[in-house]
Amino acid sequence: MDTILEMRDIGKAFHGVVALDHVNLRVRAGAIHALVGENGAGKSTLMKVLSGVHPAGSYSGQVLFAGQERHFKGIQDSERLGIIIIHQELALVPLLSISENVFLGNEVARHGVIDWVAAHGRTRALLAKVGLKEAPSTLVRDLGVGKQQLVEIAKALSKQVKLLILDEPTASLNENESQALLDLLLELKGQGITCILISHKLSEVARVADAVTILRDGSTVETIDCSAGPVSEDRVIRGMVGREMADRYPRRKPAVGDTVFEVRHWRVHHPQHADREVIKGVDLHVRRGEIVGIAGLMGAGRTEFAMSVFGRAWGHRISGEVRLHGRPIDVSTVEKAVAHGLAYVTEDRKGNGLVLNEDIQFNTSLAHLSAVSRAGVIDAGREHAVAQGFRDKLRIRSSGVSQKVVNLSGGNQQKVVLSKWLFTDPEVLILDEPTRGIDVGAKFEIYTIIAQLAAEGKCVIVISSEMPELLGISDRIYVMNDGRFVAEMPTAEASQEKIMRAIVTRH
Repeated sequence: MDTILEMRDIGKAFHGVVALDHVNLRVRAGAIHALVGENGAGKSTLMKVLSGVHPAGSYSGQVLFAGQERHFKGIQDSERLGIIIIHQELALVPLLSISENVFLGNEVARHGVIDWVAAHGRTRALLAKVGLKEAPSTLVRDLGVGKQQLVEIAKALSKQVKLLILDEPTASLNENESQALLDLLLELKGQGITCILISHKLSEVARVADAVTILRDGSTVETIDCSAGPVSEDRVIRGMVGREMADRYPRRKPAVGDTVFEVRHWRVHHPQHADREVIKGVDLHVRRGEIVGIAGLMGAGRTEFAMSVFGRAWGHRISGEVRLHGRPIDVSTVEKAVAHGLAYVTEDRKGNGLVLNEDIQFNTSLAHLSAVSRAGVIDAGREHAVAQGFRDKLRIRSSGVSQKVVNLSGGNQQKVVLSKWLFTDPEVLILDEPTRGIDVGAKFEIYTIIAQLAAEGKCVIVISSEMPELLGISDRIYVMNDGRFVAEMPTAEASQEKIMRAIVTRH
């Protein structure tokens, strides 16, 4: 099989900080080549070099594509040769149609006028290739994330893609959508399209990859040929983190006490469709020092339940009772929920958890400003000391607490969100998808923090779509389906099969 892409001794630095150090990557034509590594390992930077986001002259080394050395000045240069990158944050315009998005900047026109009949016809053919049945005139805002991902791939196909780069394509997809996308990649491979897949989900890598290149700290660790058989996850993890991870989850001896937190008969209606009940009479309890997991498929109501309990941040016509230490508490607003010792770490850290263009110090104090203020004025010295304390305690990797969080890796951003809520000194901490989109090394650090919080006597609730994660860190698991808890089991008696059986069994 011929080589379609070779990147030789690529070096790239930002303000004196080395991001890539003599990285080498060789990709065979028609293959699916996985690129893995911890957040901050250099994967996205390498792909930005390849696609021209970092133009020729801003890095050292050589980029060879289709047998020739290339010097891309911008992304248009790489796209002209069929190198298309699809970022984790999709670059679609919600208020435009599928057709308009597919041909945006590359419009189907005659004599300067868009030919809508031709555009819709070509879009229909492209959508058929990616398995999407929606009409070309459908607005992108009316599509789920999984279907939007397919629109991005259709857009790439419209540009005669030869090398398709996908950055964490399944991070926001459910299990069925993820499997469908992986099947599509295998179909594209059958059509001769080469793919570079950046993913933290090693099970997906093992399923589709022909080769795996591991990056660590801006350098190439190794490239593994998968033709002899699937590569073991342990080997990849060892390469990514530079150490054995025989235990993916920290060892702990639970010291579970009396019941501290209870939710009784909780019912919530949809905020826009008042007649639709989303949470249907849920009961939950958490004991001191206990980690309770909530399992379920996308759309089961887990996030809606958590947000409605946390100050009625979601929902309408909410009824039921929340109790702390056996007494009813008022959680009708976020402020009241926080005052009673509740904290909620959102699954959307970039959209709702952080102010990205502000620094670590600003974000750390955001949920508890009264603790760093005097007479309504922020005490900058106190705020700095608090942020520095959490930076040290949670081992946030940064140049200092004045670094903007937008420039941190996903794992370190998550630690800043945790810092923000830990500063409120909560008794009950609800974590919604706490490790989504972060690598295995950072995951272990987050798990360690969760275990420490439980050891300090906190009540911890973890919502996760990754069943191995819930089985690895929880003491007890609730299983949610269609707005109800359909099973409850100690983790010692739980398994992925048992959880899935509870989900799919009719109730």
